[in-house]
Amino acid sequence: MITGINDVRIRRAAAVAGAGALLTGGALTAPAQAATAPSVSAKGAFMLNSATGSTLYSKYADTKRPMASTTKIMTARVVLSTPDLNLDRKVTIKQAYRDYVTAKGASTADLKTGDKVTVRQLLHAMLLPSGCDAAMALADTFGTGTTTSARTKSFISKMNAKADTLGLTNTHFDSFDGNSTQNTNYTTPRDLAKLARSAMKYSTFAGIVKKPKTVQYATTSTGGTRTYTWYNTNQLLGSYSGAIGVKTGTNTPSGPCLVFAATRNEKTVIGVLLNDQYRYKDAAKLLDYAFGASSASTMRLRTLPTGAQRD
Repeated sequence: MITGINDVRIRRAAAVAGAGALLTGGALTAPAQAATAPSVSAKGAFMLNSATGSTLYSKYADTKRPMASTTKIMTARVVLSTPDLNLDRKVTIKQAYRDYVTAKGASTADLKTGDKVTVRQLLHAMLLPSGCDAAMALADTFGTGTTTSARTKSFISKMNAKADTLGLTNTHFDSFDGNSTQNTNYTTPRDLAKLARSAMKYSTFAGIVKKPKTVQYATTSTGGTRTYTWYNTNQLLGSYSGAIGVKTGTNTPSGPCLVFAATRNEKTVIGVLLNDQYRYKDAAKLLDYAFGASSASTMRLRTLPTGAQRD
């Protein structure tokens, strides 16, 4: 009889211990995320879980704002969704692309007139040094019409059609590179994060935007070989552990903008900061919040070499 009572006590103790172990295990396996959302300087911000699309952070997420060169994410998205796309197709650089950059005072990949570069190289030239010449080359190549002007306008129409298809109801484009022509080039933090999530599903896009630097070789008009070295304007790469993209943007009406993404412990998040003078610091704070980390306070930004494009 005494032995039976002891057995019951032992079983009860084991059950309590087991429950404690389950609770402990649950706490250890729960997704890590800081308890308190950080404040950021951005006029608008948004962050989502890339796998599920669920919202992780929101600040004026549906307020329309100009987006500067983050526009080029859509430029790439339209190109990459082209049926039977040949990334190795050669495109001859026109003087018009260089003249456009000069007239706008825009960021450039310094593509040389007459050089033959591939579509893949143009995507690198547009997404790393934020080359507006490369963006124009892509728009001219993938638009339809009999003139460069007609083809670039056609391409912008494709950008707006793709926005509709993706459900970006608060987004509109009037340019292929973010240099707005009619003050109707705008998006919202939520829409831009959704666009980036869509673009990152393309392995070509994801593979390009995570590179801090690339060296590419093109054929010149005389048959020689030209070397292009392009640095990524996104200084979060190489600065925040796990950063994998995505795109910077800066001009007078937009302020400093950043679309960012990072992966840690198989969790990928994508975020947007519009008009944020502390965009890298704030991106790191938001990523820390998502990952339950504390990297922002010690992060040191990767420096860009003299002469590299800033955006």
